[in-house]
Amino acid sequence: MQEAAAVRRAALGAVEDIAPVRLRERLEEQLSAGSAVPGALALRSVEVVTDRTVDLDEPPLDPVTRRGAGVQLIYEGLALTRQLAHEEPWEDGDREEGDLAILAADALVARGFYLLARTEAADAAVETVQAFGRDQTVRREANDPSLDRNLEADVLELAVIAGTTATGGHASPRLREFASGLAEESGFPPADQFFAEGVGDSLRTLAGDGPASEGVPTSVDD
Repeated sequence: MQEAAAVRRAALGAVEDIAPVRLRERLEEQLSAGSAVPGALALRSVEVVTDRTVDLDEPPLDPVTRRGAGVQLIYEGLALTRQLAHEEPWEDGDREEGDLAILAADALVARGFYLLARTEAADAAVETVQAFGRDQTVRREANDPSLDRNLEADVLELAVIAGTTATGGHASPRLREFASGLAEESGFPPADQFFAEGVGDSLRTLAGDGPASEGVPTSVDD
């Protein structure tokens, strides 16, 4: 689907200046391998508010796709952090790979924050990361794997906030609840599969629930 392709292209473009080369290659590997559902949902949320369609000929980091890329980068970084916490590669003797992976996770989250800075989604991005930290602490102490799903739920809520507010819209409570409820387990299926179940129609209906913000937000997107 076009939204997934646009998000992946934008996310890769957002890390192309990161050095050293080995770290950048690790970031590109992470971004290329994962599902683009979080970022694609952000773009789809823009579309249902404005009837805008993704144009793959636009610059990779145009004002809208950079929001989708920001959501995707944060998710990829936190998901990698979760994976490392569970697998602990350092204990298997692969310390170098573990160190590189944790650097990659930090870089992904930091660059995602940068893309969402000074937007209406900035606070939600911070809350997503804070909630992830709390959940993983409790998960470890209580040995409760069910808490892993909370990352997917929170990042989908972040996605609709980032998307609907991109052009002055509003993410209503019902829309945010619907988005978080789409996370059935940790991880995501391919984007085309995720959006094949009438998700777009529900987004379009729920996006009109709340009052729109006045005007177009002033942010680094401009």
